[in-house]
Amino acid sequence: MRTTLPIRRAALVFTAIGALALTGCGNDGDGGKESKDGGGPSKGTDTAPSVVLPKLDGEKISVAAVWTGPEQANFVKVLKEFEKRTGATVTFVPAQDPIVNFLGTKIAGGQPPDVAMIPQVGAIKQAVEKKWAKPVGAEAKAQLAKNYSQVWQDLGAVDGAQYGVYFKAANKSLIWYNAEAFENAGASEPKTWKDFLATAETVSASGVTPVSVGGADGWTLTDWFENVYLSQAGPEKYDQLAQHKIKWTDPSVKDALTTLAQLFGKPSLIAGGADGALQTEFPASVTQTFTGGAQPKGAMVFEGDFVGVNIAQTKAKIGTDAKVFPFPAVGAESPVVTGGDAAVALKDGKGAQALLTWLASTDAAKIWAEQGGFISPNKALDAAAYPNEVQRTMAKALVAAGDAVRFDMSDQAPQSFGGTPGKGEWKTLQDFLKNPKDIAGTQAKLESDAAKAYKS
Repeated sequence: MRTTLPIRRAALVFTAIGALALTGCGNDGDGGKESKDGGGPSKGTDTAPSVVLPKLDGEKISVAAVWTGPEQANFVKVLKEFEKRTGATVTFVPAQDPIVNFLGTKIAGGQPPDVAMIPQVGAIKQAVEKKWAKPVGAEAKAQLAKNYSQVWQDLGAVDGAQYGVYFKAANKSLIWYNAEAFENAGASEPKTWKDFLATAETVSASGVTPVSVGGADGWTLTDWFENVYLSQAGPEKYDQLAQHKIKWTDPSVKDALTTLAQLFGKPSLIAGGADGALQTEFPASVTQTFTGGAQPKGAMVFEGDFVGVNIAQTKAKIGTDAKVFPFPAVGAESPVVTGGDAAVALKDGKGAQALLTWLASTDAAKIWAEQGGFISPNKALDAAAYPNEVQRTMAKALVAAGDAVRFDMSDQAPQSFGGTPGKGEWKTLQDFLKNPKDIAGTQAKLESDAAKAYKS
């Protein structure tokens, strides 16, 4: 069901990202002020809105999401504009992972939010199966048809009915690096996994630990695995494993874990070693890479385009101090994995449907795009809205993929396996980070947990 970027094209596109970063051509200032292609009003201009919304004076709407910090603040800006245009009052409800459990508690207590931002395809399916989710209305569907490739519509559909509006997407196949640390070490951007390990050793020899891993958040480890697996095993195997049509005891999983152990099995290459990584949450894994001057705690950090939000909390500038290259090719080509957050209505009503319509619009996407640390799957959004050239290039690549995007594997799985802290894949890969020699035991545990989750 989930197809990928044509791998060769993806590799070329993301090599371009690395080249842009290497030359430092990213502009972290006001690159989004000019709109050249009519994808939405530019900053500071009064252009006709791209979407018509109903008047909702006095209506109260609640939206639940797991976003915190800068992501929450930027999303609230999107909600504030909706309030301004409709007269409604929107309340942000902080949620926790796993979001299905959080929503279940709210629904059981008779206080479900009107809309929830759901970050897993599997969780959308669960919400539909539990009869929580409400189908997308005609106005939101019209925005989706106008602004989204079919694959993003399909990702939000269950059994042919539309339930989700994917508002925020991510390219989860990027390695960000501290330019000063690389320069001091005489290191260059690697293209292959073999070169990546060699680069890590080069950086280590310069006195800086090469890789920062946010192992306290198990989802980062699933992303490490997925990128290695997609590149090494290929798209067909990826789809089979994502749908549990092959077991986690398959030799292809053994191969991927063996590859990953080449990094995880060398504590000197990981900031704080395995124990330190398991105590490092994702935001800290980023900020510690871009602070500390010539002696950061880590020279590289792997994760998606949203790393830009955390880099913004440091003094580093994207494109000069903080640069990026595609996840190195383990097999023939570099992998490209994407993720995303979909808005799903949990209440019938004009307000919830209007909010879905708004989130499917170009105007809504433009507001967060201008803040950075965000990529929209909205193909009608003018890339000039993004604040720097690196961000613009990543966004263009995602849109250029069209209907050929492969979605995060753990987000396709039942949430009990692929999206729950301290359980399933998250916990087993944390254990693997601590003991990467136990590949057979890791496979057996992954398969045991997956089998239970896919049956339930």
